[in-house]
Amino acid sequence: MNRQKALNLLGLAMRAGKLITGEELTINEIRKQKVSLVLVASDASENTRKKVTDKSNFYQTTCLVEFTESELAHAIGKPRKVIGVMDQGFAKKMVSLIQG
Repeated sequence: MNRQKALNLLGLAMRAGKLITGEELTINEIRKQKVSLVLVASDASENTRKKVTDKSNFYQTTCLVEFTESELAHAIGKPRKVIGVMDQGFAKKMVSLIQG
């Protein structure tokens, strides 16, 4: 239930323009420390998961590997494996729903 709420919130954040999607764009925003939360698809390639989680850990950004690519794509309406949440409020609520 909370997983679905988190995905619904992700869709809302997308419509509000508070997401950055795609691996390279998200990594660039992590470097600038503008991302509050990073979501990586659990079925993304090992190389992609490692690159994004390592970068997140280095810049002390929360990184979650909870959802599949199809769940993330369904939530935001685009096929993406890496999503960065730019808004602190959305990020906090998503983490609390997922880790609940």
